[in-house]
Amino acid sequence: MRGELVAALVAGTVLLIGAAAPAGAQDFLRFGPVGEGPAQYNAGYDRSFIREWQANPPKGYPTLSKANLAPTKAAIARYEEIVATGGFPLVPEVELEPGATDPAVAVLRRRLMRSGDLTGDSSYPDHFGSDLDTAVKRFQASNGLAPTGIVDKRTIAALNVPSEVRLTQLKTNLTRLTDLAKIVGKRYVLVNIPAAQVEAVETNAVVSRHSGVVGKPDRPTPLLRSTITDLAFNPMWTLPPTVIKEDLIPKGRDMQQKGESVLVKFGIDAYEGGKKVAPESIDWASGRPTQLSYRQAPGKDNPLGFLKINFANSSSVYMHDSPKESLFGRNFRAASSGCVRVQNIEQLAAWLLTGQGTAEQVEHLKESGQTKTVRLRKPVTLYFAYVTAWATPDGVIQFRPDVYLKDGVGEIAAAY
Repeated sequence: MRGELVAALVAGTVLLIGAAAPAGAQDFLRFGPVGEGPAQYNAGYDRSFIREWQANPPKGYPTLSKANLAPTKAAIARYEEIVATGGFPLVPEVELEPGATDPAVAVLRRRLMRSGDLTGDSSYPDHFGSDLDTAVKRFQASNGLAPTGIVDKRTIAALNVPSEVRLTQLKTNLTRLTDLAKIVGKRYVLVNIPAAQVEAVETNAVVSRHSGVVGKPDRPTPLLRSTITDLAFNPMWTLPPTVIKEDLIPKGRDMQQKGESVLVKFGIDAYEGGKKVAPESIDWASGRPTQLSYRQAPGKDNPLGFLKINFANSSSVYMHDSPKESLFGRNFRAASSGCVRVQNIEQLAAWLLTGQGTAEQVEHLKESGQTKTVRLRKPVTLYFAYVTAWATPDGVIQFRPDVYLKDGVGEIAAAY
């Protein structure tokens, strides 16, 4: 199913922009290929399409490529024009699907025509026909939403981000992209936090793109530049300070009041001065738990899954596998304590191990449960970046939720 999805991706309705565009290109619209959503649309439609789409993103273009700078500048010019000529109409909060007839459909049409996702008017403006279905899918894909064609609450929220806000985001992110594009090398890994995606990039091409889970807004994943140095297979989990303070200790107090042990239940060991501490000796209501360190052995309940990717940083974060596969299939994936969970991490590991390991060896370590740390002979540069708006050489303008409110536009760009 994944191959079919990737082959049918939404490239989006795009403006022909950039150096190769012909004269007057900013006024010309063209359509790219469109991904297909569920065949049937009704209240009980199969949500597996959303899960599959979000969990297996297409490769696309490298986000930090210098080739994105000219298209992003052209997108800014386009949005300056949209703002100057009245911006976007406000789409009513009416959930719609193909085949529907409603006055809100006409407003939806005007909104998508303004952004270039829809061309041509209709003799039946209140009817949600196939042309609008295609346009909605394009809009959803370029805003990080699964292209179902159904105008749900998240889609409406994205549609109703004002053009002025989008313009501000494009300008802000052009600065971010310009700075980052100057320093990226030929081989690196990018975690784009707002997109909750991980890119493995080599020679300005995306080798693989992975769905990720990033930090919650109140436990944000930090911005950083580091180097991936080693891979820990089937690792012991040493609980980070945030998890100890915000999760383990409160849970320990609650369970102790019920006569239960959080350490016993979750298979966690506590240590003091390198010596294991008996679970029953810990008073979770005292200050002692903050002085202890905690570890969980490898296994199916270990939240690191079978692989932890290590790199030096001052925030005690890392990238890792996850036993909770369902998290990768959500539209909103800011759900961790700051670390980054990576879907299909085996593929990323095999690429990191190029020249010293194979995909088959990675799979063997996963299946065997063997604990092993492999140091990379050629460390790989890693960036945790925050990019919410950019355009690519094909002219598609991309937006992602401002999950940590770093764009200075308030909460409206984070509402979906």
